[in-house]
Amino acid sequence: MKPLPLDGLIVLEFSQYLSGPSAGLRLADLGARVIKIERPGVGDAGRKLSIKNLWADESSMLFHTINRNKESFTADLRNSEELELVKKLIRKADVVTHNFRPGVMKRAGLDYAAVQQINPRIVYGEISGYGKVGPWKDKPGQDLLVQSLAGLMYTTGNDDNDPVPFGLSIADSLCGAQLVQGILAGLIRRHKTGKGALIEVSLLESLLDFQFELLTTYHNGGQLPRRSSVNNGHPLLSAPYGLYATANGFIAIAMSDLATLATALHCIELSNYTAAHAFVNRDEIKRIISAHVVHHSSQVWLAKLHEHHLWAMEVLDWKKLTGHTGYQHLRMEQTIHASNRKEIVTTRCPIRINGKILTSGKAAPGLGAHNEDIIQNLLNEN
Repeated sequence: MKPLPLDGLIVLEFSQYLSGPSAGLRLADLGARVIKIERPGVGDAGRKLSIKNLWADESSMLFHTINRNKESFTADLRNSEELELVKKLIRKADVVTHNFRPGVMKRAGLDYAAVQQINPRIVYGEISGYGKVGPWKDKPGQDLLVQSLAGLMYTTGNDDNDPVPFGLSIADSLCGAQLVQGILAGLIRRHKTGKGALIEVSLLESLLDFQFELLTTYHNGGQLPRRSSVNNGHPLLSAPYGLYATANGFIAIAMSDLATLATALHCIELSNYTAAHAFVNRDEIKRIISAHVVHHSSQVWLAKLHEHHLWAMEVLDWKKLTGHTGYQHLRMEQTIHASNRKEIVTTRCPIRINGKILTSGKAAPGLGAHNEDIIQNLLNEN
């Protein structure tokens, strides 16, 4: 394959945990040379963040999944000689990223204004929890806490449920992806003008953007959206949108004409409702469907629904998903090799370029594993 789009670009990653490193991961997948700048003896705090006590080597499995294909350079930023090495790296770099609280990089002498003096062409990307101003700016930028402030927990579950958090770090993932978008825009701008850029994103703003449909409805209608009392799928959408228990599992039914749905399900009671009832009588309609579909298997109902070209799918767990040929055709898995030769199966970059899948078997780096090579080769280049 020809060189990847970001081949030749150098990214210095002063980031830890998930949001910043996930941005660096995507830049590395696209060809950039990503160098993690880490504290000696400690490194990225995510190295010790283990999920279900899964370890690859001296670092956690989670660390490997979002730091593969990177290099590690350790430097004590309080040490003037080591700080000078980092500044030399900044002169060579194209991009700098960090996800520390406001003020941390400034105290280290590496905020945007200082870095721009070193390298005016730098694209400097930073992630905060809640932005750099306002009463929330110093609060901990942790995913669950950000979800709690953002109102997101009232979109999942039924109306009488307590707030329900997403079952994954959605703010971290979205914010990391948006940082990549901003960095790529900054690089294009630099190509046109020769000038660098400061790219700022926050976890909270990413979650607010994620809820643009609901917030637009609230701002213009003045009413809080309400979840369905049963089978909630989306607080703004009418029946039948939601999940339904069958005799052997669950099916998801998306937007559907009620008359066609009644015919497909052979549900006489449902045939009394029209499109005019779909939102006003949302819970009532969903209860009728729920009581009807529970008597037969998911496969029986899906066959009937698909016969009438209605949008419906089986709800799969990961075991069923990964065993399905639909999943297998995507080839979403790749194997990376940790330092102790342990093989780690993880997901690949979801982007294809000219039909080519982007994979890399290079594991996350050991702490400071590339110091000598970077000093001897990169820093000694003319």
